[in-house]
Amino acid sequence: MDHYIDIRLRPDPDFAPAMLMGALYNKLHRALFDLQAEDVGISFPGHKHGVRARTLGDHLRLHGTQARLQQLMSADWLTGMRDHTQVSEVLAVPAGAQHINVARKQFNTGNPSRAKRYAKRHDISEDEAQQIYAKLAARRIELPFVQINSRSTQQRFSLFIEHGKPTASATEGTFSHYGLSPNATVPWF
Repeated sequence: MDHYIDIRLRPDPDFAPAMLMGALYNKLHRALFDLQAEDVGISFPGHKHGVRARTLGDHLRLHGTQARLQQLMSADWLTGMRDHTQVSEVLAVPAGAQHINVARKQFNTGNPSRAKRYAKRHDISEDEAQQIYAKLAARRIELPFVQINSRSTQQRFSLFIEHGKPTASATEGTFSHYGLSPNATVPWF
């Protein structure tokens, strides 16, 4: 993780930044899946969280080795997004950069089938399980998210993204085809 590429969304009167970021992130996911890349991480330097302000922002940063990032960009995955983005060259990470974990966060949202399985596992009625899950669904999620289409399952879902606390040292590991990892870190600057 010694290099990065900054991709910034350009203002567009016809499309909201969240919609453009969703399209950009879906294209990135497809490219990472097609390359079977487990060594490219992402971060969103302009992200905000909070019930009223949660957004990934208009800035996506790709992290990896110089060779891997060049390979990714040569795949031409930005087709259709070039007019909406400003893309930097592959750049070296600044010396002394901190590191941060960017991970997927999943929530129980009160899905009826989950409540039904919960009832069976815990030997309670489905009504009791629905009440338990209703409480979970009522809480407010403060993390930013993007609507994504899974390349492997073809399912559409909300991908909630959590940026951890910055640390001085890096943690090695692999990344999913969403550029996220439960424990590996990316440079944060």
